[in-house]
Amino acid sequence: MPPHMAVLLKKLLHPGRSPAALGRLMGRREASLGTDPGAAVRVRFAPSPTGFLHLGGLRTALYNYIFAKKHQGSFILRLEDTDQTRLVPGAAENIEDMLEWAGVPPDESPRRGGPAGPYLQSQRLALYAQAAEALLKSGAAYPCFCSPQRLELLKKEALRNRQTPRYDNRCRSLSQAQVAQKLATDPKPAIRFRLEGEAPAFQDLVYGWNRHEVASVEGDPVILKSDGFPTYHLASVVDDHHMGISHVLRGSEWLVSTSKHLLLYQALGWQPPQFAHLPLLLNRDGSKLSKRQGDIFLEHFAATGFLPDALLDIITNCGSGFAENQMGRTLPELITQFDLSRVTCHSALLDLEKLPEFNRLHLRRLVGDETQRCQLVGQLQALVEEAFGSQLQDREVLDPAYVERIILLRQGHICRLQDLVSPAYSYLWTRPAVGRAQLGAISEKVDIIAKRVLGLLEGPGTHLTQDVLNRELRKLSDGLEGIKHSNVMKLLRVALSGQQQGPPVAEMMVSLGPKEVRERIQKVLCS
Repeated sequence: MPPHMAVLLKKLLHPGRSPAALGRLMGRREASLGTDPGAAVRVRFAPSPTGFLHLGGLRTALYNYIFAKKHQGSFILRLEDTDQTRLVPGAAENIEDMLEWAGVPPDESPRRGGPAGPYLQSQRLALYAQAAEALLKSGAAYPCFCSPQRLELLKKEALRNRQTPRYDNRCRSLSQAQVAQKLATDPKPAIRFRLEGEAPAFQDLVYGWNRHEVASVEGDPVILKSDGFPTYHLASVVDDHHMGISHVLRGSEWLVSTSKHLLLYQALGWQPPQFAHLPLLLNRDGSKLSKRQGDIFLEHFAATGFLPDALLDIITNCGSGFAENQMGRTLPELITQFDLSRVTCHSALLDLEKLPEFNRLHLRRLVGDETQRCQLVGQLQALVEEAFGSQLQDREVLDPAYVERIILLRQGHICRLQDLVSPAYSYLWTRPAVGRAQLGAISEKVDIIAKRVLGLLEGPGTHLTQDVLNRELRKLSDGLEGIKHSNVMKLLRVALSGQQQGPPVAEMMVSLGPKEVRERIQKVLCS
């Protein structure tokens, strides 16, 4: 706790200072952004860096981002790192990295800076001390000297009696003399906010009119801990005020705390923002998303080849805020179509089994864009190098034209770019080890089939298109007595890929190109 706070506690003033006087104490103009239709829209995503960014956090960030962009406003990232004991190394950097990867970068953040910084709460302690000082002077707050052991006993006793744990407000009634006496031995007490009177009703932009009588249900909450760090209640109110936040879009778990926050705004003489509490994002079975689910972190999706647009699409498709649910929406479309008044109170059920289909749709859209397709070519080249490395006998398989041809032919059939380096597609990058005995088990006329295919490839005017090849391969089969067309195709598929299942043979031949097909067929004749 800052030294001047201890001095202040020894000179506690009597309660009764007006909200207007409190505002002057803070030296800050009242924020009117929540009610003035002409004011700038400023929203914030304020996660705690106690873990990496997951889908639930992304959804909250996305709704804030698209609301800001729809209203030509600003999207702010603020990291609430006041619980220093739970910080995860690298989490702060991961959150901002993943927002940028997802295509929803903040306008102001710890990394980017901005006019309302710093954007780490641990660097804003003076502001919280200033607010606590104002509340102490007005009598809206008081020092609490209760030990952690006593508070834990209160909690256990309440649970044993099947009651909601609450602080018994023991230190609320301490006289100034008693406070001075205790400060002599404990100069760093916690600061509690005095919950008195009726909580104000408020209109949530999603849940409608609400009021939670916190004074009769809860004990007075700690707003500043003995180490000088604030709790969420004070920090979020102070930061939202000083950062000029106009709308708070946050998870519905904070709905019951909003009355408490409004009492803090009232005690500090500040105009609160408008609140919109977003329903939870749950698993398909209705269970909560858990950080213990390794597959809900954005880093997992990025590493396994899922596209940001597919994630943004599926987490909005399963929820509300739009006139209708449809697959394939891009971020600009989400911004245009979003309507906060359409967000319902119902939890959104996320079915991740559908994500591959969403990804297939967005991957196909990227393939159709020439600029994006060039980027995909580079990504696939890197994936091939990583997957096969020294097995690449022929570096021509990394030729951009070849890689692009593969992507164009397989679009709509694959869900992720990574699928093209799976074992099923290894034949595209390395030559299979196929023996004559393996082919002979399919048909004894291996040489005849191989020679006729070579003749087909060398025939005048034969263009290696799928339609032409399908037609010519059918003719070739029809000219072979006692051999089914299906067996001819099976033999060619094994000869070209070493696999008995896969894309149509004609597509395989177009993918590999005439030169490579000839070499693989000739290898059959020489083996």
